[in-house]
Amino acid sequence: MPQPESSTFRDKLHEIIFEADTPEGKAFDVILLILIAASVLTVMLESIEPLQRQYATLFTVVEWVFTVFFTIEYLLRLYCVLRPMKYATSFFGIIDLLAILPSYLALFLPTAQYFLIIRAFRLIRIFRIFKMAHFINEGDIIIQALRASRAKITVFLTFVSLLVIIIGALMYLIEGGSNEGFSSIPRGVYWSVVTLTTVGYGDITPRTELGQLISAVVMILGYAIIAVPTGIVSAEFVKEYKSGKANTQACRYCGQEGHDHDAIHCKYCGEQLNP
Repeated sequence: MPQPESSTFRDKLHEIIFEADTPEGKAFDVILLILIAASVLTVMLESIEPLQRQYATLFTVVEWVFTVFFTIEYLLRLYCVLRPMKYATSFFGIIDLLAILPSYLALFLPTAQYFLIIRAFRLIRIFRIFKMAHFINEGDIIIQALRASRAKITVFLTFVSLLVIIIGALMYLIEGGSNEGFSSIPRGVYWSVVTLTTVGYGDITPRTELGQLISAVVMILGYAIIAVPTGIVSAEFVKEYKSGKANTQACRYCGQEGHDHDAIHCKYCGEQLNP
């Protein structure tokens, strides 16, 4: 039984907007990526006061061009999915809405006393940069790697937290009497965090020879500690990358991506994926 023409058009539009397996879909993603980058650049340039005064009208026109385009894109995304509310309340659905909402809110707050509120709304346009995650397939691999390593990272952070407390208390005992910088254990913990992370603000420094010796040990230890989470995440990243599980197919019901190549049903909402 042939599908209705409207359903066929909807399927084609969904494939172009949500997926990147076709030349049309790839072209749409590239164009949208360029426009997102341009809109974020416009927001950054508009924050420069001399440019804002000189090109205020131009910024307004360009911003509304972006707003209209992203509004159409948002409405088309809602039209393509079979459950629009499911996509509208998803993470990327909310990001898409936040990308266009400030411009429309500003229309209802035109008076001078609301100028600061309008500017706050306009700053929310920076959410457009998160829309780039639609097109970075590797982003899903990174997220999966972080999820797989979270237990190890949690244990590592617990160990580091205990370590900085012990070092901070130790430095308070050594330096506290003759050094105003180590006036309390929390101040010693602050110093140990700054030193262990190799930031080294220099606002608190040990004066005794024993304190300086411990500082040198903590500095060297800091390099080793920084390498640990990097190694954990890198190992999981390699495993996820080799598995090659993620693809560009998006669920027509909820709009979520990142399914296995042989997936039949969406792992987020349970509905059947496109054949």
